[in-house]
Amino acid sequence: MYLLDIALETQRALSRLLPRIEARYDTRIAGRPGDWHAFQHRLDAHFPRLFELLLQLYGQCPDLYYHLEELLALMAGTWLDRRPELKQLDIEREQAPRWFQSNQMLGGICYVDLFAATLAGLREKIPYFQELGLTYLHLMPLFKSPPSENDGGYAVSSYREVNPTLGTIAELAELAEELRQAGISLVLDLIFNHTADDHEWALRALQNDLETRDYYYIFPDRQMPDIYERTLREIFPDEHPGAFSPLPDGRWVWTTFHTYQWDLNYANPAVFTRMSGEMLALANLGVDVLRLDAVAFTWKQPGTSCENLPEAHLLIQAFNAVARIAAPGLHFKSEAIVHPDEVARYIAPEECRLSYNPLIMALLWNTLATRQINLLEQALRERFDIDPDCAWVNYIRCHDDIGWTFSDEDAARLGINSGDHRRFLNAFYTGQFPGSFARGLPFQENPQTGDCRISGTCASLAGLEKALNEETEIEVDLAIRRILLIHAIILTIGGIPLIYLGDEIGTLNDYAYRHNPDKAGDSRWVHRPVTDWDRMSARNNPSTVAGRIYSGLQTVIALRKQYPGFSGCNTEIISTGNAHILGYTRQAEGQTILVIANFSDHQQSLSENAMRAYDLGRGFRDLLQDRVISGNILVLDSYETLFLMALD
Repeated sequence: MYLLDIALETQRALSRLLPRIEARYDTRIAGRPGDWHAFQHRLDAHFPRLFELLLQLYGQCPDLYYHLEELLALMAGTWLDRRPELKQLDIEREQAPRWFQSNQMLGGICYVDLFAATLAGLREKIPYFQELGLTYLHLMPLFKSPPSENDGGYAVSSYREVNPTLGTIAELAELAEELRQAGISLVLDLIFNHTADDHEWALRALQNDLETRDYYYIFPDRQMPDIYERTLREIFPDEHPGAFSPLPDGRWVWTTFHTYQWDLNYANPAVFTRMSGEMLALANLGVDVLRLDAVAFTWKQPGTSCENLPEAHLLIQAFNAVARIAAPGLHFKSEAIVHPDEVARYIAPEECRLSYNPLIMALLWNTLATRQINLLEQALRERFDIDPDCAWVNYIRCHDDIGWTFSDEDAARLGINSGDHRRFLNAFYTGQFPGSFARGLPFQENPQTGDCRISGTCASLAGLEKALNEETEIEVDLAIRRILLIHAIILTIGGIPLIYLGDEIGTLNDYAYRHNPDKAGDSRWVHRPVTDWDRMSARNNPSTVAGRIYSGLQTVIALRKQYPGFSGCNTEIISTGNAHILGYTRQAEGQTILVIANFSDHQQSLSENAMRAYDLGRGFRDLLQDRVISGNILVLDSYETLFLMALD
């Protein structure tokens, strides 16, 4: 369809459908004409893009206009239900679209039950979040899920009910409001690739309900599953071969990940509308950012890998357009643990403004193991720049395992055999490599190939567990330095830094999960311990390990928030001439800050000529220690990071 045709068809669609929507809500519109005018204004601005996307996705559906009317009614009703304070926030974020790039932004992530037992308990921790400096809090899945196996909450039984052990949906709304008043944005997961097999839709589909059976990929026999599986990779082959699981009545359902997680059928426009409703309900609850789970897997097509298909991007863009109309303050964060080229394709103002940065996470750990900055520097130089209206979410670890997601092609350019190197990293971080400081566990290990991913807390992977149990104060100090070094990078490289709560006090691996039959087969629970609040209370005692880590992090957090130069995404990588020292500049609001980080456990030196090549001056002020550094050589202690500003 030509652009002119699309424009005309868009106009026709609105002129045909909008009066029907107005008739549905006539009483409410009459009482709030200003609200309806604002909705129409956003509809005029964003409906053409939404309509074009839906035509690309569902243009062949004969009942498209029925679904379009239902979607318009949903958006209108959501907007009319949206609270005044959220509409005011919408306006503020539209006026300052790069609000999340501020140097004041600092993220934290946790499980409600493990961190504070309940939502009520979490509300009591808001003063702690403020003390740490958080402005962004990501709560791991907290919605109703099956009581036994539920993939850590990623199998959702209901998007409108909180897990009853945590609290109620009303308490979640109260928490969102209190966080907003404290200057903290609430982040939740939108698990939109699949539901739990006990979700209402799935239960009805199991009974062969005419509507909901098409919400999933359910087939009467193996004919279509066999066709699809010719080109699919297996995600969890140890649990079930292929991508399909049998149902009691002999049918087969698509289950990419676990047998109890049924993939949704987005080729059905009704599914798009229903999930738009779940998304907008979360937005009206007070959620600021939705992490889109498993974005790469959402669209299926025979003869393909069913990963990262073009329609997966169109789908997210359509959800984005819905949000711009009905909840414009809401933003998306993509979760795509795929090839770095594919990760970048989800990042755009009209798709996901925020994205996890799994490449930098993996390469920070790689650099600690090798003491060589080559892969990290190359990735930052070539893969860190994104749209200026977007931002990375940079993290050391999250709830999940660590996979070595660097590009094989990038490694080859540096003379690195990627297969051998991944095996080395696996051996290093499971403590099997001679001289390793790490104490991690393998996840999804393949005994034939030696391939696996890595589980473990930041502190245990960085050497603190081994040092405390087996070594001396010298090794303890080195482990603390490693922890502070990699956190200093995510705090200053550009984007939103995200701390897995507990890492700020050096939480170690918790091996008790092995005694729980529901968790024993999943080593990721080793890095999801219950928060030790007795140990947390030692965070302000500088004589304790927890206090040394917390104090060191607080120093760099305060530095980040003090200097506007750490705002935005203007990062330039510099060549230091030293294989162990990473260097980059941050520029914003008239400030240029030079960050120099030594990834070696030995003292390293850096010629000042390396900085002169970048017009950074002949002398610097060390921002941490407020001292002048001048001379021909910069000397960095083991795992030391310097934050320098050129002298006037």
